[in-house]
Amino acid sequence: MHMPQMKAVGLHRYLPVNDPESLIDVTLEKPIPQGRDLLVQVKAVSVNPVDVKVRAPKQKTESSPRVLGWDAAGIVEAVGPDCTLFRPGDEVYYAGSITRPGCNSEFHIVDERIVGTKPRTLDFAQAAALPLTAITAWEGLFERLGISQRKADNEGKSVLIVGAAGGVGSIATQLAADAGLTVIGTASRPETSEWARQHGAAYTISHYEPFTAQLKQHGLTSVDYIFCLNNTDQHWEQMAEAIAPQGKICSIVETAAPVNLKLLKNKSAAFVWELMFTRPMYETEDMIEQHLLLNRVAEKIDAGELRTTLKERLAPINAATLRQVHQMVESGRTIGKIVVEHFD
Repeated sequence: MHMPQMKAVGLHRYLPVNDPESLIDVTLEKPIPQGRDLLVQVKAVSVNPVDVKVRAPKQKTESSPRVLGWDAAGIVEAVGPDCTLFRPGDEVYYAGSITRPGCNSEFHIVDERIVGTKPRTLDFAQAAALPLTAITAWEGLFERLGISQRKADNEGKSVLIVGAAGGVGSIATQLAADAGLTVIGTASRPETSEWARQHGAAYTISHYEPFTAQLKQHGLTSVDYIFCLNNTDQHWEQMAEAIAPQGKICSIVETAAPVNLKLLKNKSAAFVWELMFTRPMYETEDMIEQHLLLNRVAEKIDAGELRTTLKERLAPINAATLRQVHQMVESGRTIGKIVVEHFD
């Protein structure tokens, strides 16, 4: 029996991005959804730092092609027998799970509990820019840092977002400003400062200079919350100094060496991690929270309270285009999000 085929981009070996074998065009069997899985026809994908980290050179080979990609928007083609949230024809957006094949394929399997209804007012590329970063920003701000979503609760409160113009920063600044916080973003170039201010930062400071001296220039002696989206090791001491007594710091960037937690002790300050893959990876009981928060983000987009963080779109979805985007993301100088749309 002949199984239906689909195009995909994958890898057999983990190589530098300028090697044409680092990402290759492949043909795979079209998967069949089971349980609570959706089969999605992928229309657009985005590339995140996680793609670059997974693809990075290492001594390992894959016998069957490994497909990357953790940001997609598309149309539900088929549903597993236990699905209750979506049906064929629904337009969706999601990030997926790091423990399953990625979305750089014409059709993709994803658990419906981590999928949101695509914002009506966005096209597929604009929607594909959002899921991974929106989940990260939402969980980081409202769940890990415990910030209230009610404006009245946040009057006079401040958050410092380290790396405010990147993918997560571009949506985190908007969500924090929308929740009524004073947002201070770090940026190091005129264009990144401008982008951060356009997306909700009241002020920007440089992440290459001491934080507290710069905060004082804006009338702040400390900040209530810090959301670190860039190089935890480099900024650790600055963050420990800038955080208010009883404040909270959340980071999404793993440390290369142990950090000195003792710096937070006198302030009774908290440090917490955010990884948006935790819920799907461990299939936690509250996994459906990602479905719910993506729907809330879509409602806020459609109401004009948030906007897409898409900065650049490329086509088509193939190995050559994705290698190009990996190179751009690897440079560490991207602003907002880069999306690739359309299979040939």
